[in-house]
Amino acid sequence: MSIVILAMSFIVSALLTSLFCRPTFRWKILDHPNERSLHHIPVPRSGGLAILTAVLLAALVVGISGSPDVSMIWIGIGIMAVAIISFLDDRATVHPFLRLIIHVIVGSVLVYAGLLIPSLELPFFSWNWSEPIAVIISILFIVWMINLYNFMDGMDGFAAGMAVSGFGFIALLGWLSGDSRFAQVNLIIAAASLGFLIFNYPPARIFMGDVGSSTLGFMAAALSLWGVRTGLYPFWAAVLIFSPFIADATVTLIRRILKGEKFWKPHKTHYYQRLVQAGWGHHKTLVAEYGIMLACGISALVSVDASATVQVVVLSVWVIFYILFFAWITRFASKQHS
Repeated sequence: MSIVILAMSFIVSALLTSLFCRPTFRWKILDHPNERSLHHIPVPRSGGLAILTAVLLAALVVGISGSPDVSMIWIGIGIMAVAIISFLDDRATVHPFLRLIIHVIVGSVLVYAGLLIPSLELPFFSWNWSEPIAVIISILFIVWMINLYNFMDGMDGFAAGMAVSGFGFIALLGWLSGDSRFAQVNLIIAAASLGFLIFNYPPARIFMGDVGSSTLGFMAAALSLWGVRTGLYPFWAAVLIFSPFIADATVTLIRRILKGEKFWKPHKTHYYQRLVQAGWGHHKTLVAEYGIMLACGISALVSVDASATVQVVVLSVWVIFYILFFAWITRFASKQHS
């Protein structure tokens, strides 16, 4: 039954994405190039609806075929709220403040449902903070994941590839910990993202739009916290798996704030965007990023049950890698534009 559900998620997503790609499709939404775009001609951006439909249909089958998990219900409510405001933003720009309010509300709903970060657990170090701090940190994490995923959806095949890798590895961690239901839900998202990726791989015929990127960011936060709450893996493992997006978006935001830039405005200064513009192009940059995604996932998978010393080494190596990688991109891009 699990294979059938995963196949359904993939096929529904692929078929709907194919339909939305057609020039004759009546209700297409076009993504016109703007300040943050790396494409130069209008491209349909309704692919997120295909991913979302496939995920919700498959999740509904999972819920009907067994006893529905309460977490799935709350996550489903959050998905719909994020999807609706994102769809409106795709159709006609919604004020950023209104989007932020909705994101805070859905984050609060998840925390109310028990999906929060109760403490900071790292090798050789732990910090049990008070409940109010745990609530604030958890809501901030959810809101930031929603938005950073949207920020990172600026290159063909990038956001969908992160979804396939990220949710795939989260599923493996759940399966190895004995939670097949959790693993299945994550694999459904990965399968739906793969169905879309076929048409989004460079040169992309379609984009996922805010409906896709924002809901995937929300699901990445929600499923990560679900696994943490049930003790399937420590929080740092989920962060490491999604770190190709988290590191780039977070460092870019901090860099822009320190420079006094209007960080809420569209831009093309993320590290992956700078690589594309410096001459690597979509395909070469994407292959490199895919390699980093796989390496992060494998690192989390093999070290999550290792000794604390091994975990410290693994995490330290990745911190050093991102520092050196971002420094190299900055230098490389500067040379190419000088």
